Amino acid sequence: MQNCLMTEQVVQNEWQAVTSLLPHQVEAVTKLLPSRVGGLFMEMGTGKSRTAIELARLRQHKIDRVIWFCPVSLKTTVEYEIRKHTTCADDNIYAFDHRTHENTVPVDRFWYVVGIESMSLGSRAFFSVAQLFDERTMVIVDESTYIKGHWAKRTKRVTQMSEKARYRLVLTGTPITQGIVDLYAQMRFLSPKILGYHSFYSFARNHLEYSTRNKGQIVRTLNRQWIIERIRPYVYQVTKAECLTLPDKIHIDRYCRLSDLQEEAYEAAKQDFVDDLLRYDDGRDMSNGIAIFRLFSRLQSIACGIKDGVLIGNQRLNLLAAVASAVRDPHVVIWAKYRKNIQQIVERLQAEGFSAVGYDGRVPERQRQGLLDGWRRSGGFLVATQGLGSHGLDLTAASTVIFYARGFKYSENIQAEDRCHRIGQHRTVRYISLWTDCGIEDRIWKALCKKEGALDRLRVEIDKVKKSGKDKLREYILAL
Repeated sequence: MQNCLMTEQVVQNEWQAVTSLLPHQVEAVTKLLPSRVGGLFMEMGTGKSRTAIELARLRQHKIDRVIWFCPVSLKTTVEYEIRKHTTCADDNIYAFDHRTHENTVPVDRFWYVVGIESMSLGSRAFFSVAQLFDERTMVIVDESTYIKGHWAKRTKRVTQMSEKARYRLVLTGTPITQGIVDLYAQMRFLSPKILGYHSFYSFARNHLEYSTRNKGQIVRTLNRQWIIERIRPYVYQVTKAECLTLPDKIHIDRYCRLSDLQEEAYEAAKQDFVDDLLRYDDGRDMSNGIAIFRLFSRLQSIACGIKDGVLIGNQRLNLLAAVASAVRDPHVVIWAKYRKNIQQIVERLQAEGFSAVGYDGRVPERQRQGLLDGWRRSGGFLVATQGLGSHGLDLTAASTVIFYARGFKYSENIQAEDRCHRIGQHRTVRYISLWTDCGIEDRIWKALCKKEGALDRLRVEIDKVKKSGKDKLREYILAL
């Protein structure tokens, strides 16, 4: 009886791929297939998901299931990719949601798609997925920088569960976002044998030098090449430039001025910070960390027409309407940084006679794929937040992209750009960035031009200025 059940399981798991691999994907599979663990460090748009699916296909007689962790915003995209590239149907895939608990998880699926953020919350999702792990499990962590923090609850939980799995795989186009320290937890998830350390503290003692002034700040990495050589056999890395011939990118900047209301709010925000800076002489450092980040975020939100969470009059929306009216492409993507702007933009575009839909965290998970499919079929403007849409989505239907606002992080901006500039894009892609003429946006623009994170660059500038005293720092802030 047991043998019959095993045979039935094998037959059920026999599915085929319906799309072909590109040469670099074949190279990746060839390198990683002999090992039980590995990393696909493939730049955005080079087909990481298809490569991961192929590894699962070739191992399907050795495994009973694949558990695919990914950002919540990517769950429907992962389901779409599985159906697109294989003969698997809906009844082969189970996506975890808010209703999932231990007694409702089906045990007869091959693919289980799990939002990785849920591993940080309570125990419902954790125990629901933990029961699926055994030696015949393959686990994938998509956008594996989500587990780069060795101290994070989700990192510990995902790593602990996955120790039972026969095969483990990480996917990311940006394995290092803040320094080589990011690699420790990702490699620890795959196997502690790769780096040879069973604790972060052992790794840190050998490879990290910390600041004596700012607690927790890493000032230098030691033996970097040794780390690279240790992980080399277990990862496949490729960039778009190395493996794809893609059309050009064209970047265009458009500017507007602050309205009177914005100008007043902008100056008041700077003055509030300076007043606090001069008020605190008790050791509290207003020029570092959270305080300075809040100032920068507040200034940019004002530049986008948001003051203390309330929309205010601005010229940016008028600039967007003018740019949109000149676009002739049937499909356009608009990236907004703040959710408050999404509905405002959709309503303005609809008032101008355009078809526009919003895509942010307010769209229920199960409706997201249908919304995207409808946009691909019918065209119009897809207005999305970078937080939800900039990872994993295939938006190659559009060759015009409008950034209503750019984010502070260079990596996030490139993620958003590459939703349209990837496999499947055959047209030159135009990126039109909207800017308000003010100090904070000027600093963001300059940082991104140098391929730097704006927040990191601003912090470096402030560290230099504050050495000359509070008066110089006050002048710097007021000049933003």
